[in-house]
This record gives sequence, structure tokens and C-alpha cells, in this order.
Amino acid sequence: MRKSIATVSVSGTLTEKLAAIAAAGFDGVEIFENDLLACPLPPEAIRARAADLGLSIDLYQPFRDFESVPADLLARNLRRAEHKFRLMERLGADLLLVCSNVSPGAIGGDDLAAEQLRLLAELAAGHGIRIAYEALAWGRHVNEYLHAWRVVRMADHPNLGVCLDSFHILSRGSDPIGIEAIPGEKIFFLQLADAPLLAMDVLQWSRHYRCFPGQGNFDVSGLVGHTLNAGYAGPLSLEVFNDHFRQADTRRTARDGMRSLIALEDTLGDPAAARLGSPPGGAARGFAHPAIPSGFAFAELAGTGSPGGGTSGTGSSGTGSTGGGSLGGVLAALGFARTGTHPTKPVELWEQGGARLLLNATGEAPALVAIGLDSPDPAGAVKHAESLLSPVLPRERAPEEARLDAVAAPDGTEIFFCDGSWLSDFAPEAPVPGKITGIDHVALTQPWHYFDEGELFYRTVLGLSPQGSLELPDPYGLLRSKAMSAPGGAVRMVLNIAQVGAGDIPWQHVALACDDLVAVARRLRTEHPELLLPIPGNYYDDLDARYEVDPELRDLGVLYDRDERGGEFLHLYTVTVGRVFFEIVQRIGGYDGYGAANAPIRLAVQHSGGN
Repeated sequence: MRKSIATVSVSGTLTEKLAAIAAAGFDGVEIFENDLLACPLPPEAIRARAADLGLSIDLYQPFRDFESVPADLLARNLRRAEHKFRLMERLGADLLLVCSNVSPGAIGGDDLAAEQLRLLAELAAGHGIRIAYEALAWGRHVNEYLHAWRVVRMADHPNLGVCLDSFHILSRGSDPIGIEAIPGEKIFFLQLADAPLLAMDVLQWSRHYRCFPGQGNFDVSGLVGHTLNAGYAGPLSLEVFNDHFRQADTRRTARDGMRSLIALEDTLGDPAAARLGSPPGGAARGFAHPAIPSGFAFAELAGTGSPGGGTSGTGSSGTGSTGGGSLGGVLAALGFARTGTHPTKPVELWEQGGARLLLNATGEAPALVAIGLDSPDPAGAVKHAESLLSPVLPRERAPEEARLDAVAAPDGTEIFFCDGSWLSDFAPEAPVPGKITGIDHVALTQPWHYFDEGELFYRTVLGLSPQGSLELPDPYGLLRSKAMSAPGGAVRMVLNIAQVGAGDIPWQHVALACDDLVAVARRLRTEHPELLLPIPGNYYDDLDARYEVDPELRDLGVLYDRDERGGEFLHLYTVTVGRVFFEIVQRIGGYDGYGAANAPIRLAVQHSGGN
């Protein structure tokens, strides 16, 4: 199916937007009027530029507050429309979006609205132009899509149809099943946007918080399915108003929009694929369903691997940094042992129980640079990622080394798809026994303008499901967090935005699972107390008031949470080395969260340096 996007969805000038939209692989574009008005090129030049880029101009928009008006205003509106039609002829656009009237002076009555829209359609027909009438969710009299269709049906003109917009339909809680009652040839255009569920004025919600399908909470694919069942044969077009998108890189945003439509097509299933004109499973694009990862193979950290140098306490940087301490020193203190080295790369394998960490000495400040995921079908996972515009990263390897393919997540973290053969490159010694049993989850702080892109990447490329969003107070800002996981929690990822003042806090952390956190904490308190993030006594005073927990948790610096089903969560944090800190966690009784109630405590201590 053809794919289009409104120019308002991305940042930049109109010519920059067109270039980025074409580079992302779109077939067409909706020209938003403000973009054209601010462009120094005449409409004919924009038409030629779009054609040179292989883009059709599918829609010109918006034309506002036309119908349901007094006679004197109607005359002025028809004059205004005549001007738009002449401009559209120069632009090469033959479809105009007309939004339902929102003016306080609009007159109610479907008969009047239908009569005036018929006049508009008749005028448009003389220019070879059609009118797509859209019910805005905040329209003065027409704010439901079936109401807009009723008016269009009453007007009864071949050049008048409806425009369906997923945001306007789903934000009001309207049932999209009614779309199937509209003849497909009268659905002139379909605009798609997702959004998070927010309790706010629908106009502000629409203007600032729309996002691409798969980045929010709406059932956009269900709405598209109903539209296809009705017989709609036009393009799938994105219309997204989002403050972050308008400030982000134009090409990245356009590519992310295309990724959302490719993934959306796949969710529609094989019958819909046939209606879309594609073979089942999207085979025309080489599309494959995600091979959902079955666990963490490893986490790769760049930084000093050798344990020489030790740690130096919480330091004075205000971030709980261990200063000149090494990642190897921290891992040794946590009970890990170096069990192998790579034959051609400066990479060490550290293990404890089922947890494997790679230390790469080529990095600068310690950072989490890559995540290896156990995949039931690495080749299929790579093919799937490529179909979603995530190309395989170039990687040098010797002929005898295991093949490991990786793609880059939006924040630059490399994601490897593994089948176990990679371990042979290290010829590891026997795994080291210990209380730590594996990697529970990883938390990645995202650049603020890539957060939605990151969610879409992990949802579509890896097949992870979102568990919900949280906003947590930071002493100097706000932490926004979204957890995503594979079925059964085999892989858990947490995406964060931590904005403090004018900058981002680039912390990353690896959470290690264990089966006896108290025993681990006792050993660390005795042997490496400088490694533990100090937790204020006030936290434990409040904890005592809420729960009856072992008072030893206070002495050990262990945090505690409990869910509504009685599941329990014990966890502790290390100080930070470069950008990285470690969390050790124990889940009891089916606890499935991340101790979110304790995150503000951790953030405050990290900012204060433990003082």
C-alpha cells in the first residue's frame, strides 16, 4: 500500500522535509499550508521538486471553518476556496482537507452544513479537485467521524468524501467498527497517528502529543483494518503533531515514521496484506515477524577491564562516581571472574552464574555499548531488523570467529543477535559459581528527542511489549521511564529520559539477578563497603512505617518494594563508574516491576554523591 506523511510531522524547511521524506522511502506527501507559505519557492517549483524526488502530493491541508456559516461569510469562504484551488492546480495537488468548523459563530444543523459543502465540492470539481471532510475531535457541531459521513452523504456530490483521522476517532473513544459502514470510494483519505493516554484537553493533546503508530496506546492497526474492510484503497498517511519531532533530526524522524508504517502493515495479518497488495507476511519487502529474544547473552561495557586500581568511594562529582576505579575492579568485587579473552579484540569475558559481561578496553569513559540477546533465529532477527530500516552494522571478524550481526538502537547501543556460538571465540573456563544468576534487565538513558524512536525500535525490531510509562521526580528535574519486556520477562529493557537543568544525565545501568540478595549485601558491606550507594536513614524510617521488613535491610543498604499481589523486590545499587552503575535484584513471589517507588531515592543519592 502506498505510504505518505504530512510535512508537519517532521522538522525543517519544506525542501528539507521533502528530501528527508523521499530518502525514508515514502511514496507521497501531505503539504501542510504553513510549510508552503514559508517557502521561498513558488508552488510550481515545489511540484517539480517533489516529482524529482519521486513523491506525489497526495493532499493539501488544512482548509478551516468553511461550513455552517451565515450567507455573507459563506461568500467570503467560497472566494477563499477559489484561491486555494488555483494554488493547488499550480502545486499539482487534487485533494483538499476541509476540517469541521470550530468557530464559536458556526451555525448548527446538518442540512446547512451539507448544502454549503456541496457548493464547495461543485466549485472544486471545476478545478479537478476533490474535498475530504474531516471531523475534528473538538469541532463546534461535527466532531464524530460518523457525523461527518452523515453530512457528506446528505451533500451527495461525487467530489466530496470523508477524511478519517485515527487520532480524532480514537481520542474520543469512538468505536471504529462504524467505518465499515462507509463505502470505500467515499473514504478519500486516511491519516494515522498514535498517542499516549493522557487526561487533558483534546486540542492540546492533539497539538503536542501525537506520535507514530506503535509509540502510543491507541489501537491504530484495528482502525486501519476496519478502513480496509470498508474498501479504502488510498495511501496510509501519517499526520503527527509532536513538539519533540519538530525539534529532532528530520531524516531520522522520517525514517522512524516509515518504520512505524512497515510494522503496522505486519500487524494487520495475511488477509489485510492481500488487500494491501502485498504477499502474506509482507514478503514483497522481505518482511518477517520478529524472532523474540529468549534471554540476555551478554552486556558489553567499554572501559578498563583490568581490576587494578580499585574503587575510590563516591567521589566528589555529585554523581556517585568511582573516579579512577575500573569496571574490572567493580566486577571482581561483585564476585565475577575473568574467564576468557577474545583472540583478536581487546575484549574480556567475565562470568558469574548465568551472567556474562564483556569488557572492551577500546572505550573511553566506562559505558554500556552493546547488548547481546539470545535469539531462536539470529538470521531471521537480522532480516526482520533490516526490513524495519535498521541496517546491520559493519563488523570485522577473522574467518574462524563466530558470526555476530548487530544493529544500532536509536541511542547508539549495539544490539547483537546470538545463538551461543559466540562463546567459542573466548574459549572460556568453567563458569564461576555465585549468588548472581543472570542479567535481570538493562536500563538505557535515551536522548530526549529519541525516546519515542527508541520505544518503537524495541517494540518492532525485538518484539518487546511495553509495560507502562512512569514520571518520577529527580532533585533537579524529572525522570521519564518506560519498561518493555519479552513474554515471561526473559528480556527486560527500561528506557529512561533524565533531564536535569539544560542537559541530559547519561546514566546507564545493568541489573543483575540473584537468589539471595541479603547474602550478597552482607559480603559487600563487609568486603567492599565503598562500592555500595549509601541510602539515607530517612528512607528506612518511612519503610518501617509502611512495611514490616527485616531491620537488617537498613544496615545493608538494601531497598524494598512490594506489589499489590504480595510480590516482593529487594535491590541495591553500586556507585557509578563513568556512565555505568550496577543494580542487584531479587524478585520474590512473582514481582514483575522495577522498584519504581525507590527510584527518586536512588537519583537523589547519586546527585548528592552520597552526602
